[in-house]
Amino acid sequence: MIEIQLIILLILVILGLIFSYLAILERDLLKAVGFSAVQAIAYSIALYILMAPDIVLAYVAIAVGIYTALLVFVVSKTTRYEVV
Repeated sequence: MIEIQLIILLILVILGLIFSYLAILERDLLKAVGFSAVQAIAYSIALYILMAPDIVLAYVAIAVGIYTALLVFVVSKTTRYEVV
C-alpha cells in the first residue's frame, strides 16, 4: 500500500513541476493562471497523501481560491497577452 502512495506522490509532484514550468513559459496570462491553479491542486493532493490535512485546507483556500481569483481579476484589468 505504501508503494502505491509513493508512486502517486511522485506523479503528483512531477505534474506540479510540469505545470509550474508551463505557467512560467506561457505568454497568455489567463492560461498561466490556469496552469498555476492546476499546479496548486497537484501539490494539495500531494500534501493530503503526506497526511497534512490542515495544511491542505489552508493551501486550497489560498492557492486555488483566493490567489487564482485575484490573478484573474488583475489580468482582466490589463492586457491578456504578455508583450515581449
